[in-house]
Amino acid sequence: MEVTSIAEKLLFVTVRIDTVNTKGENGSGTGFIFSHKYKGNDALCIVTNKHVVKNAIKGGITFMKKKDEKPTLGNSFRLEFNDFEKLWKGHADPNVDVTVTPLIPLLDEIKKRYNVDIYFNHISSENIPTDSQIKEIDAIEDITFVGYPNGIWDRKNYTPILRRGTTATHYAVDFENEKKFLIDASVFGGSSGSPVFLYNSGSFTNKGGGLIAGSRLYFLGVVAAVFFRNSVNEIISIPIPTSNKNISVSQEMIDLGIVFKANTVTETIEAHIDKEMLNK
Repeated sequence: MEVTSIAEKLLFVTVRIDTVNTKGENGSGTGFIFSHKYKGNDALCIVTNKHVVKNAIKGGITFMKKKDEKPTLGNSFRLEFNDFEKLWKGHADPNVDVTVTPLIPLLDEIKKRYNVDIYFNHISSENIPTDSQIKEIDAIEDITFVGYPNGIWDRKNYTPILRRGTTATHYAVDFENEKKFLIDASVFGGSSGSPVFLYNSGSFTNKGGGLIAGSRLYFLGVVAAVFFRNSVNEIISIPIPTSNKNISVSQEMIDLGIVFKANTVTETIEAHIDKEMLNK
C-alpha cells in the first residue's frame, strides 16, 4: 500500500493494546506513537490511558509489519508482555489519565528476537497547536480520532477505525479548569487512548469566516472518558471501559467524550526524562 495523504498516514499512527487483568478479564484499548524532543533527547513513545493498563498482568501490542518501507496490510506482529502495567510511566498528576512507554526498546527487541521490521507513522509534538494557532481555533471545529471502538478493527488488514465528530467545548478553554476539553462524538470502549486531531483537507474556514486554501493537522489530545446518564438521570463521567462486557442498562452514553489536552503527553514524557537524568 502506498501511503501518501495525511489521512492515510493517520491509519498507521496507532497500535492496538490488549490486556488481561488480575481478575482474568480481557480488555482492549488504543495506543499511538508520539515523538517529542526535550533536552537533547528525541523521545519516541507509545501513549495511552492509565486505566487501559491498570492492573494488567498480561498485555499485547499489535504492530503492522513493513516491506520495502511500506506497510504490509494483513501482516501484523503482536509483542506479548507479562507484568504489563509495569511497562508504563504515567503522568505525575493522578487525575491525568495519560501514560507512556518508550518505543525504541520494543522495536529493537522485535528486530533482534524475531527479525521483524515494523511500519508506523508518528505524531510529533510539533503537531500540537501553538498559542497563536490556538487563538485561531474556533469554538466548534471538526475533529478526527483513530482507534479500536469496542475492539473493532479491520481484522483482515489490521487497520484501525477513523471517526469524526466536533469539539463540544472550546479548545482554548480548560474544561472545569482542568487540562481537558469535550468532543461531541460516539466514544465506546476500546477508544480509550485514541489520539484526537483537528484535521482539514484542501481548505478550511478561519474564525473570521474566511476560506483558507490548504490543509491543517493539529494534535489536540487523548480520549480518556465518557459521560453517562444513570438510572436517576444523574450525569456522571467515567473512564471509557476497556472490557467487552455490556454496560448496565441503567446507564446510557450521551455521546460526549472527555479528552486530555495534548500538552499532558509532553508533560508526561518530560517528567520521566528528567527523572532518568537524576537517576544517572
